Amino acid sequence: MADLLKLKQQVEEFKSEYYNRNRQAEANRKEETQAAIRIQSWFRACRVRTYIRHLNKKAIIVQKAWRGFAARARVRQMVKAAYFTMKMNFYNDMAVRIQKTWRGFYYRKYIHYFYARKRYLQQILMKNELVRKELDEIEKAQTREKEYLEAIKEQKTKAYQAYRLHHLISTKKLPGVFNSPYRQTPHEMELLLRQVRYQVPTSMAHRDTGSLGGLCDSTGLSFSGSPQSQCTISTKTQELRTRLPPIATKKGKMTQAVHNR
Repeated sequence: MADLLKLKQQVEEFKSEYYNRNRQAEANRKEETQAAIRIQSWFRACRVRTYIRHLNKKAIIVQKAWRGFAARARVRQMVKAAYFTMKMNFYNDMAVRIQKTWRGFYYRKYIHYFYARKRYLQQILMKNELVRKELDEIEKAQTREKEYLEAIKEQKTKAYQAYRLHHLISTKKLPGVFNSPYRQTPHEMELLLRQVRYQVPTSMAHRDTGSLGGLCDSTGLSFSGSPQSQCTISTKTQELRTRLPPIATKKGKMTQAVHNR
């Protein structure tokens, strides 16, 4: 009986202790729950942060790989474009050289052929030389003709002057103005005066033409333009100079040629 009592007491003590513990646990349950929640949240936060950090590292690795791949692809594309541009520039330069050479050849061969142009210029030079010689000959001929006409005009002028100064001719008694005794040969005007034969004009209106006609008819001088007529006066003058010596004395004695005249 004593054992049963002790056992009952022990059971009662155990139940009271159990109830006390349950009440105490129930009283501390909220705090423990809050503590557990905190521990769990902290652990989960640590785990999530670790996972996120891991994901960030992997994302960085992926991004680094992708960016490297993209950069290398872009660089390869740029290298290809630069190589293509360089190759096209080289081809363009070669094409320009070929075109330049061909155009120069074609231009020189068919448009401005060098040797043909050289021959053309040589022919032009030869033709210019011939034309220049012809022009020189024409100029010389014109100069000779001008000199000839001037000589004829001068001879006509001298003949006309001699006709107008016929009264100054030397006579048998008195030497003329142009027949100075101090000259070895008579003056040219004196010779012209001796060739001219004075004719009295028929009218005052035709005085000049009549005197000119009489002059030309009387002297026998020809002014038609022939080469022989240019030297007529000079040849006759030379003949008269050889045939008529000058006056020997100062007192007015005439020469033998004047007496013969």
